[in-house]
Amino acid sequence: MSESNKQILTDKKNCPSTHSLINKLGRVLWGVVYLIFFRTSPRPLHFWRRLILKAFGAKIGPGVKIDPTVSIWAPWNLHMGEQATLGHHVDCYCVAPITIGQHATVSQYAFLCSATHDVTSPTMQLISSPIIIEEQAWGCANAFIGPGITLHQGAVAGACAVVTKDIPAWKIAVGNPARIIKDRVLK
Repeated sequence: MSESNKQILTDKKNCPSTHSLINKLGRVLWGVVYLIFFRTSPRPLHFWRRLILKAFGAKIGPGVKIDPTVSIWAPWNLHMGEQATLGHHVDCYCVAPITIGQHATVSQYAFLCSATHDVTSPTMQLISSPIIIEEQAWGCANAFIGPGITLHQGAVAGACAVVTKDIPAWKIAVGNPARIIKDRVLK
């Protein structure tokens, strides 16, 4: 096919949504509850935000801390272990499940992106894949963690890292694209 004959087709007829009506209605309801009850809650009221997320199907362990500025696309796809933390302005684009293990931290402005689009498809087909942040791992400030990525136990995605490959246990990765620079050694 010549370059001039190629065409991206993103209209509703050629590119229908892959999300069910229940999913869409759930996200509308979540958006209303998020704006009125979640986003406006005072910062120390972690128990309140845990309760709201559980009501929307999130699996939230005890002691989880979620800042009120966190953006969550579909709470029913969020799973957080005991004492896990989502810092302020974290964006959880959880089209596919996002799992954050016990004592794991995702710092401010990080972006957990569990979906992308097929750039070779004329309809830019949606592709989603789960993200797993295992126990004691850390996604640092402004890190981007892409679809299908696992930060294994104790791994660190450094500040502003763009993570496109799994990070092995107890390793520190930085940069764009993220590369392993050293072991994470606790003192």
